[in-house]
Amino acid sequence: MLRKLLIGVSLCAFITGCATTRPNNLDNMCSIFEQRSDWYEAALDAQERWGTPIQVPMSIIYQESSFRHDAQPAMRYFLFIPYGRPSTAYGYPQAKDETWDEYIRETGNWGADRDDFDDAIDFIAWYVNKTQRITGVSKWDAYNQYLAYHEGRGGFSRGSHQSKTWLLNTARRVDDRAKTYSAQYRACKDDLDSWF
Repeated sequence: MLRKLLIGVSLCAFITGCATTRPNNLDNMCSIFEQRSDWYEAALDAQERWGTPIQVPMSIIYQESSFRHDAQPAMRYFLFIPYGRPSTAYGYPQAKDETWDEYIRETGNWGADRDDFDDAIDFIAWYVNKTQRITGVSKWDAYNQYLAYHEGRGGFSRGSHQSKTWLLNTARRVDDRAKTYSAQYRACKDDLDSWF
């Protein structure tokens, strides 16, 4: 009995450790993929499937969750009593329930989870691709893609972001990171590709 318990605890610790391990240097896309080659493979698959350049979803994930698998908005409190979160955003992509459900319906990825990196990067690549189809925003335009991601395509089309200085500044940071990630990726792509 004790042996089974120890095996169960060890397995649980192993699974939890795998789920929560983040790369050490989130500012360098080469370093991220060198530490997590499975993430690189997932990023390549998403890029091939949706035509979304790798640096765009990676920059969005950095902004939304800092690559934390279980990220979610902070709990709201009245005095000291918790009364819920401001939205259903969850996981690497901080996708809300309704948008995640749309992704699952349209892709048939029925087992997808927001706290699974493979599914999260595929989701964002899908979202970017669909945003280009609906709004005409280039998949390479991280600035406007992020605004559409944050506000929703309808809100973006109505210009809901235009009066939100903080959001425009955030979108600039996402765009700057995408440009940095792109330059880094060009320098290490051949080495990363040699693994596969």
